[in-house]
Amino acid sequence: MKFGLFTHIPWPEGIEPKQVYEHTTEEIVTGEELGFSGAWLAEHHFSRYGLGASSLVLAANVAAKTKTIRLGTAVLVPSLHHPVRLAEEAATLDVVSGGRFDAGFGRGASGYEYRGYGVDRDESQGRFQESINIVAGLWTTPGFSYHGQYFDIEETNLVPLPLQKPHPPIYLAATRTPATLEYVVSTGHALMLGVVLDTVDAVDLCQRFVAASQVAGHNVPMSAIPFARYFYVGETEEQARKDTEEALNWTMDMNQFRRTFDVGSEVYHKLEDWRRTRTETPPDYERLFQRRAMIGSPEQCVAKIKEVQEQGIDHFLCNFSFGGMKQSNVLRSMKLFAEEVMPHFT
Repeated sequence: MKFGLFTHIPWPEGIEPKQVYEHTTEEIVTGEELGFSGAWLAEHHFSRYGLGASSLVLAANVAAKTKTIRLGTAVLVPSLHHPVRLAEEAATLDVVSGGRFDAGFGRGASGYEYRGYGVDRDESQGRFQESINIVAGLWTTPGFSYHGQYFDIEETNLVPLPLQKPHPPIYLAATRTPATLEYVVSTGHALMLGVVLDTVDAVDLCQRFVAASQVAGHNVPMSAIPFARYFYVGETEEQARKDTEEALNWTMDMNQFRRTFDVGSEVYHKLEDWRRTRTETPPDYERLFQRRAMIGSPEQCVAKIKEVQEQGIDHFLCNFSFGGMKQSNVLRSMKLFAEEVMPHFT
């Protein structure tokens, strides 16, 4: 079983972006020392929910401070980028990291992120699919050409090419849109699952993908799917709950708060003001604890992982850092996980 790190790089009030990036880098450097296989960074824009506006730049900085841990994106949003530029930057990261890049792509940007880039969200599916085809083509084909609805590429030679051959591993996210899942199946690339679904629903989606992949002749196994969950290990369940409740509630609230904006974003508004006036509440902590997160004592986390492992999941992305939790708690949880949980799965 593989265990990687995942973060959407949250930016709570009261901390500067520079410190957020320093903490993220420290977590990944520590993760390499503890034996985690990879670290995956999300892309988000204009919001405190995530400081991943330039996740490939952050990954390059981390690459310079690490030697073996793989560096992934969970996910890049190609619909917001020109695919040629995206292919160049990702290939450059693969080269400077020594072939450690894992390319995760998805459509999951909120409406205000598309508006900020001047992109029609109704075009996101088409742009997403064309961009994936173009990036993969540029990575593998000299003099690559492509003529689609949104992009025309003529006799283009990518420089540099990725170090990994034929190209870095590609993972495609799908959550709720059938057309996206159908496209992922058709490509032969692996699905990847974020933290937004309850575990039972996420496993069901993985099973449906695997079945469809078999029918399509690609036969991508469950074990190839990176499966992200909120993680936190405390010495006891009581301690784990105490350390995570406020942070996980912030994460759910911020995710909902940011989506209330049609234009602009929540950055210059106060979360507490919105909390007093909101008319709909996100999933509460108890539901998340029971159904989505893997939070608890080492024994509880082992049991939760084994339950999902029995259904074929073999690659976990562990979101230890969420909602502005104390950095000392994040690092302590990671170390406890490596010492008391990981040995049960080697």
